[in-house]
Amino acid sequence: MTGTIKVTLVKSMIGRPEKQRKVLRGMGLTKCNKTVVLENIPSIRGMINKVSHLVKAEEKPDEVK
Repeated sequence: MTGTIKVTLVKSMIGRPEKQRKVLRGMGLTKCNKTVVLENIPSIRGMINKVSHLVKAEEKPDEVK
């Protein structure tokens, strides 16, 4: 489980519970269609699971040099 995950906010956080808003802000997602690249670690995977209905996630494998 190495590499990165590209996460995009596809639905607004308006009207969502404060807990979900905090998870999104913790990942750096503040506006619709904003994309962030995060490390592929269990804590980030758990955050994505909590708001999976609001985000789109793509896994990018580690590049070998």
